[in-house]
Amino acid sequence: MEKKYIAALDQGTTSSRIILFDGQGRRVSGGQREFKQRYPRPGWVEHDTRDILHSVVESWREALSSGGVRADEIAAIGIANQRETVVVWDKFTGKPVYNAIVWQCRRTAEFCEMLKNTRGQFIYERTGLTVDAYFSASKIKWILDNVPYARRRAEKGELLFGTMDCYLIWLMTEGSVHATDYTNASRTLLFNIHTKQWDEALCELFGVPRCMLPEVLPSGGNFGKATAKWLGADIPVCAAVGDQQAALFGQRCVKEGDVKNTYGTGCFLLMNTGKRAVRSQNGLVTTLSASLGEPDYVLEGSVFVGGAVVQWLRDEMGFILSSAESEKLALSVPDTGGVSFVPAFVGLGAPYWDTECRGMIYGITRGTGRAHIVRAALESIALQTFDVVHAMEQDLRADISRLCVDGGASANDFLMQFQADMLGVPVERPAVTETTALGAAYLAGLACGFYKNLDSLAEGAESPTVFEPKADDAARAEKLSAWEAALDRVLLRGNR
Repeated sequence: MEKKYIAALDQGTTSSRIILFDGQGRRVSGGQREFKQRYPRPGWVEHDTRDILHSVVESWREALSSGGVRADEIAAIGIANQRETVVVWDKFTGKPVYNAIVWQCRRTAEFCEMLKNTRGQFIYERTGLTVDAYFSASKIKWILDNVPYARRRAEKGELLFGTMDCYLIWLMTEGSVHATDYTNASRTLLFNIHTKQWDEALCELFGVPRCMLPEVLPSGGNFGKATAKWLGADIPVCAAVGDQQAALFGQRCVKEGDVKNTYGTGCFLLMNTGKRAVRSQNGLVTTLSASLGEPDYVLEGSVFVGGAVVQWLRDEMGFILSSAESEKLALSVPDTGGVSFVPAFVGLGAPYWDTECRGMIYGITRGTGRAHIVRAALESIALQTFDVVHAMEQDLRADISRLCVDGGASANDFLMQFQADMLGVPVERPAVTETTALGAAYLAGLACGFYKNLDSLAEGAESPTVFEPKADDAARAEKLSAWEAALDRVLLRGNR
């Protein structure tokens, strides 16, 4: 059977998607399923892996059916995944010993704060990361310390660890491949980004047996073959990549200085810094890029709550019926009416890394309506991104000239225009905003020879939508000043 397509599995925080691309990198069809978020205690976030597997299988069936595609027409599959989320499973049965602990989960925050105060610099020197519950290592430690017999079994070599890419590969290859890539490994707090190896000292520090950890490979390569049991045909797995580095690659930001922001559940701003591992002085982290060989370094700032604030307005507050409605409502008022919204539901990420602060809606008066609050919520996404960009510019001692954007919330024209206004630079949104899946597809297609090179794919790409800044300096300064005042209250600066 002729191979006509590349499949991308984008296993995200709230849903799984399968997207099929043709030989020119054009979207053919797709399928998507949301799955349940579990909050067993305040600040704790978990996923049942059975829910995720069901969402993957159903998305796969929908993608094939809607596109009229046969499984044996697919040349390869690439997997992009929610990073830092932890699965520990029985190497003989594949059954997790505990629910997946999600990157948003704060259960290990107290331990991480203690470790940051005593060994933070040592860990940063090796990993490029600040010590935070956001990353994987403390989550693994929690499972080993709190699940009966887990540590003993792990030390005997009976348990395996992986991020979602690794666990899916292990399942789809029926246990024949236990591997991840550089991008995911570099988010664990256990991987030395300079030696490109698992670090024995870090494993000992977090109490994670080395035998649990997967082999680490370039993002595009040989990750075994998914069997017909799972996909309806034997299909090579030719890419595994963390979602944000996948989006960076999907935007073709492969040159030093290229920068993108993904507006998903959180916001993730990444800049390719080439062979230079930038030492941030402003709360950013250094990580590794998606690659077909030796990876570049990436400077990254993460916003914990981005598009999730819109979901909160819809699901918990009932202010809107759909995410798309938020734009219309925001444009129904000329401004926020003095309302500022800091969505620190699980603390604030870069550049603050404050795990204790919580969200706040400030400036409410008798005249405040839901449109003002919705507009303030959308503005908060762009304002948090501004803070990360500003920190990045300080680290690099240079200004960015444009921002490439993607992710679900980037479809909101109001948000993108406000982002351009606050940054004072053009914001470019590609015709295909599903760049996480596109990056996984590019990597898989290049690795297996289905695609020739990135340049040939770029030739057929549609022109991006460009949002030019329109706000004057005075309006920008006024908005940023109000945001800074709101942050002061949330962070309790000077009062701790």
